[in-house]
Amino acid sequence: MFKMNKTEKNWAFYDWGNSAYSMTVTSTILPLYFKSVFVNGGGDAALSTAYWGYANSVSTLILAFLAPILGTLADYRGYKKKFFSLFFALGVLFTALLAVVPNTYWPMLLGFYILSAVGFSGSLIFYDAFLVDITTEDRMDRVSTLGFALGYIGSTIPFILCMAIIILAQAGKLPLSVAAASQLSFVLTAIWWGIFTIPMLKSVKQKYGIDIEPNPVKNSFIRLGKTLKNIRQHKTLFMFLLAYFFYIDGVDTIIKMATSYGADLGISTTNLLIILLATQFVAFPFAILFGRLAERFRGKTMLFVGILIYTFICIYAYFLKTTLDFWILAMLVGTSQGGIQALSRSYFGKIVPKDNANEFFGFYNIFGKFAAIMGPFLVGIVTQMTGRTNNGVLSLIVLFIIGGAILMKVADPAP
Repeated sequence: MFKMNKTEKNWAFYDWGNSAYSMTVTSTILPLYFKSVFVNGGGDAALSTAYWGYANSVSTLILAFLAPILGTLADYRGYKKKFFSLFFALGVLFTALLAVVPNTYWPMLLGFYILSAVGFSGSLIFYDAFLVDITTEDRMDRVSTLGFALGYIGSTIPFILCMAIIILAQAGKLPLSVAAASQLSFVLTAIWWGIFTIPMLKSVKQKYGIDIEPNPVKNSFIRLGKTLKNIRQHKTLFMFLLAYFFYIDGVDTIIKMATSYGADLGISTTNLLIILLATQFVAFPFAILFGRLAERFRGKTMLFVGILIYTFICIYAYFLKTTLDFWILAMLVGTSQGGIQALSRSYFGKIVPKDNANEFFGFYNIFGKFAAIMGPFLVGIVTQMTGRTNNGVLSLIVLFIIGGAILMKVADPAP
């Protein structure tokens, strides 16, 4: 039976802790709370969606600009933990500070959210890169998938608690307004994230890296320039990143557009919320299963399995009509979303030069972030042209076909 050692467990628990942010702040409670703050501040509810989109774009662009150079700097011995701690602290601090923003100051709320999102996403660059330090290549698939699996459960516990507080406040069962209950949920999320990061801060250390040089910032820019100039020397890495760009775009689009698609089918908000929670619980065991199967059939093979399942999901979505159909679709997504994300991370960890892992995980982060642009645009334009949402979802097959075709050309990691 596979058992993680103490360092691997402490690393994986960061997934358990930080996933509460993605579930509570990014996806559910904060978007709804922001809409109410925007209206209280005299804005139009419909316009709030645009500003929320702008805020997410700004945080993505900030990270895309910073990721390569920060990753390159963090390749110096002892720097990786410092950068991780800095971004983690930024994320937790501004997640908690969301609770102190007056409920009419929507620009401040957006500003604090952007800083919390930069902290969250920035910490993941170094967290992912620590995978090469905390385990061996033959264990990477299992450790990475177990991390994602813990994240699915870790995200649901504080989310259920926060939703219970908000629902009880709405029903008058707690001496809190709905706004105060939402603010409390941000504090609880920050506490959860912070507590479960302590084990990683205590025991996870950088194993690989390069010796510190004079003028580290200047030399980091020089090394980054050399990497880009000599891209042919890293053909396998960049071919994988190109494949990843396409297929992870399809994965992320399906995850992000699922609730909108469900609403178009007439599924109630309550049902959508229940389905979202159920998907998290299904994703937990299947992420672990993907890790086990990757040991037997290779990680690359299981990536193809994930791509095939998502291709089928696109086809099945085309014929969706009922709530039961949507349940089946969501459960299919749950079987593969954690596996394909975790195995992408571990596969990349196997092919990167260990001493320059942070630099390349900076690129990995960029490709993942910008992959969130093309898929929603494709769904939107096809839906607008045809007048049917299911045609838009079906069009995502193109991304999986291209991603799978490029992945076939990526050389396997050396044994």
